[in-house]
Amino acid sequence: MLLSVVLPVYNEQAVLPALIDHLLPVLDSIDEPNGRPIDYELIFVDDGSRDETPHLLRYYADLYPSIRVLQFSRNFGQQAAITAGLDVAQGDAVLVMDADLQDPPSLIPAMLSHLHEGFDVVSTRKTTREGETLRKRWTATAFYKLMQKTVDERLPPEVGDFRLFSRGAVEAIRAFREQHRFMRGLVAWLGLRECVLPFERPARAAGETKYSTLKLMQLAWTAISSFSALPLKLALYGGMLLTTLGIAYSFYAVYVALFVSTTAPGWSSLICFQLLFNGATLMAVGLVGDYVGRIYEESKRRPLYVIAETTNCTELPHIARSAYLRRASCFQRPPISEIPAVPSLPCASPSSRSDQLAARPTTVPAHRFDAA
Repeated sequence: MLLSVVLPVYNEQAVLPALIDHLLPVLDSIDEPNGRPIDYELIFVDDGSRDETPHLLRYYADLYPSIRVLQFSRNFGQQAAITAGLDVAQGDAVLVMDADLQDPPSLIPAMLSHLHEGFDVVSTRKTTREGETLRKRWTATAFYKLMQKTVDERLPPEVGDFRLFSRGAVEAIRAFREQHRFMRGLVAWLGLRECVLPFERPARAAGETKYSTLKLMQLAWTAISSFSALPLKLALYGGMLLTTLGIAYSFYAVYVALFVSTTAPGWSSLICFQLLFNGATLMAVGLVGDYVGRIYEESKRRPLYVIAETTNCTELPHIARSAYLRRASCFQRPPISEIPAVPSLPCASPSSRSDQLAARPTTVPAHRFDAA
């Protein structure tokens, strides 16, 4: 059995040494049901990092042939990074997790055990959120409730992207090539057989979160507009309500003009209604414009991501709406003084089974790839 671990990273130089130190020993300790140690590959997708993350990833990829690196030409977003990892993953099972160690590697054996029971997707649900502010917890709770109400009621609360997929589930997800992506919504839409494992989410091992409140709001809007026409329906219902109020006020104005004869003071109410209707009209036009803009972007069929360089990738599949600029055959290793000290890892020992992977080629001839 081959297990692929997809790790999207963005400016994570502070946490990478701790991640390698915790993740590799866990993977080395996992056995298949027949008692044979599993094979694994780590797929790091660098989402246009601006710190020393690319150099660190290449450094670790040189040490461990089981580590593969995809480097984006720019920042395409976490959802695109997950998509790229799933596109190139070759495993019989594919795990998606964050690199900040808030998704504990110690949970992987239990997730694999449930996958062997016949589930297509093994998800994890956060029961606690250590190290997060009250505002962060409140916004996260509001986000999941909003997703359930507007996107898909099957979206479980507090379930993120820390998931294990069967090979069949990965192939099904690959069929979705839309530009504006919300992976959690795609998984719920598929309706695959899924189980959920609760866990206590620890604080970040190092660094800081890349998801601000603004980015969380943008993700929520992407999810709503990609999976629901609710905003357009709300605009329609609001327009109907305002039209009804306008008709009612028209009857009132006629009554006042015919029987009360005090129409001069109506200027202020006229201005208020004019502003109200104009505002509602512009809001509805803006909602329609956003949907039309998304349709326009989809019609151009641009790549979902562009891979600038790869390391330890002997073969890249030609997936629809993806582009590869070049493949890295070698790299100029930074001076050792510029690289954080590599932790002492059990998998680096000569007696470790990771030596079984040492025969794999660490470099490949340079090629150029056209957009798929």
